[in-house]
Amino acid sequence: MTDVDTAAPGRSAQAAGSSGGARPGRSGRLGRRGRRPGPPRSAGSVAVRWVLRLLAVGYVLSLVALPVLTVARRTFGHGLQPVLDALANPDLQSAARLGVVVAGLSVLINTVFGVGIAVLLVRYRFPGRRLLDAVIDLPVSVSPVVVGIALILVYGRNSPIGGWLEAHGIQVIFATPALVLATVIVALPLVVREVVPVLEEAGIEQDQAAESLGASAWQRFVRITLPTIRWALAYGVVLSLARSLGEFGAVRVVSGSVAGQSQTPTLFVNDAYQEFGPVAEQSAFTAAFALMLVAVLFIVVIAWLRPKEKN
Repeated sequence: MTDVDTAAPGRSAQAAGSSGGARPGRSGRLGRRGRRPGPPRSAGSVAVRWVLRLLAVGYVLSLVALPVLTVARRTFGHGLQPVLDALANPDLQSAARLGVVVAGLSVLINTVFGVGIAVLLVRYRFPGRRLLDAVIDLPVSVSPVVVGIALILVYGRNSPIGGWLEAHGIQVIFATPALVLATVIVALPLVVREVVPVLEEAGIEQDQAAESLGASAWQRFVRITLPTIRWALAYGVVLSLARSLGEFGAVRVVSGSVAGQSQTPTLFVNDAYQEFGPVAEQSAFTAAFALMLVAVLFIVVIAWLRPKEKN
């Protein structure tokens, strides 16, 4: 009995030692993260991944980089002096000033009403809410040319509203108000669609708590709502500004594209490129290159704002 008792602990200790030795080996085979290494990748899967990568890069380069490089090469193909001469063109300067004014007014209007509509959609329930939510996305699904035609039908000289406005000395179509209206409509969803998800994620608990403490609606908006949506609002404003400066279809229909009066930078590029002669062509490429620089600036700003919005 004594020999059996002393032998049993020895065997158990030996078994424990062997099992204890097996565990480190198993953990060593599992790797540092405790997971078994996956099966080795075949040469076919690696080749497919590289082919997909090359196709994606080639697709982006052919659609974005190649046109940009072509415009840059044509802009500076004859040196810097022709570019400076084109920038001194009075029609280009007038188009740039009008484009800034139209885009600024459009962004201001869309920012004010976009934030108001976003708060209305998230914080309140009322009849027609879903219809309003759907109508906001209408400018995205409708062609800008259709938007311009609709504005002519509503505010044109032969319409009741347009006729009444012209009788009182207010011209909408083929003037700056039509440009602003067209740009506001096509850029309307951008601010709303950036602010709505942030408001939905934030909830209404803080707003209700502030209201119970006696804060007014304006105080709740300034101290709670606005800090919550500030990065989403900034992102939407940048998108709206970029969309407003680059709008062509709706503006083309309602403007008349009169040089020095109702011609925006995009219209100037189109009209100058259709003219004959190296001077007009140089002006078109110079204006197009300037618009591309503005677009690159917007991309940088958006890339800087996007991480802050996610945080």
